[in-house]
Amino acid sequence: MVYQSFEDPLGGRLPQPGGQAAAPEGELLLSGGRVVDPKSGTDRTADLLLCGGRVKGIYEPGSCRGGRQLDCRGLIVAPGLIDMHIHLGDLFEVSTDPIRGAVADGMTTGLSPGAGNTILAPSLLGAEVDRGLPMNVGVYIGAPNLLANLLEDREIAAYYRGELSFERASEALSRNPIAIRTGMLAVGVKDHMAHFIMPDEEVERVFSITSAAGLIYMSHTQDPTHAERMARLSKGRPLHLAHATAAGCGTHADPVEGMRRVLELVDGEAVTAEFVSSMLRENGGCREGLIMPPAAKELALQALADRKVRILVSDGQNDATMKGFGDSRDNLPAIIELWQGGVLSLLDAVATMTWEPAKLLAERTGNSSLRDQLGNLQPGALANVTVMDPLAKRAVFTVVNGELAGFEGRALRSGYGAGGLLSRFGLSRRTGVGDLAIYS
Repeated sequence: MVYQSFEDPLGGRLPQPGGQAAAPEGELLLSGGRVVDPKSGTDRTADLLLCGGRVKGIYEPGSCRGGRQLDCRGLIVAPGLIDMHIHLGDLFEVSTDPIRGAVADGMTTGLSPGAGNTILAPSLLGAEVDRGLPMNVGVYIGAPNLLANLLEDREIAAYYRGELSFERASEALSRNPIAIRTGMLAVGVKDHMAHFIMPDEEVERVFSITSAAGLIYMSHTQDPTHAERMARLSKGRPLHLAHATAAGCGTHADPVEGMRRVLELVDGEAVTAEFVSSMLRENGGCREGLIMPPAAKELALQALADRKVRILVSDGQNDATMKGFGDSRDNLPAIIELWQGGVLSLLDAVATMTWEPAKLLAERTGNSSLRDQLGNLQPGALANVTVMDPLAKRAVFTVVNGELAGFEGRALRSGYGAGGLLSRFGLSRRTGVGDLAIYS
């Protein structure tokens, strides 16, 4: 995507959104593992060859030789885990390092839904990408902030499609040229009933903008009454119910009733939902979040088995201050347990954090290339790979865009700089914001 209508207010220092930096060179061979790729239905012992930051191919064991080799015998080699709802550095979080922790847990791509985020959020996160992050990251902005300007709704949608002139944006959107040049790199918006409750007419405006602009509209799901209101106001337009398992924890309704009411809203097309991995674990998972009683948990497991809900998220990270209801440490163990417990096949369990979120991102943003680039191991896809130990239920290797970024529960310094900024336009390896030590 090239923004022909935009002037360059910073003298060429900011590249156009979606620009790519040079891909890493060299080959990385992941040999002898159980390669599981939900997109193609692959589930067999094979070698996976990565080259130049892309997947080169899946080969018979021992049939190819790469530059650097990782022994994956006894391990599951899967597409890189995508956590489309994980809090990474929200608000004033400056002393923790949740992104590093997420990589150690096997995440290769994470989308951070800060309900207080403004149009400046993509530039702030983009600056950190430029300085070096070990995973691909994206950001949602708070739903009310979508409307916090003087633009007409059609113009707001045009801005997020990259079609609004810089002159008009500077008149009615922001006086900050960096914000104008990067704000459209948000992946979506987040409604959050604990931060704000928007009037019906404002919710209607947000739906009209997000559906026209190709932005994900995520809604905080805990009170089933609020979820029912949002589904009613959606009028068939796309809505994603965040951490829907929270409705089954009894904070706003009987757990079983709450879980059932929210599941009745999900049609798998216009209204989709995600479940928190921690809440589905055999041991109850992270004890910082909410706990589902067994009867409500059974409803959630059945919804997964029926493929009514197809996406798992963490909604949190163990080192984050702004936590959600779970922990990224529970993502991979939940996938293994859903498979070993017979709720899902291994292909379907892996798909909950690979192929399924990649498909949803492509559908909601209108960018079909995201389906080709993310969540799969087909030739040409971005070389994001999570190698997991099914016995220990943990990540052994985390490969981000062809770079080894995590090993045995640790983030590697060599992986810093491997990540990029993910938006509805694709993956930008650099934004240029981090290079601006001073500007006027």
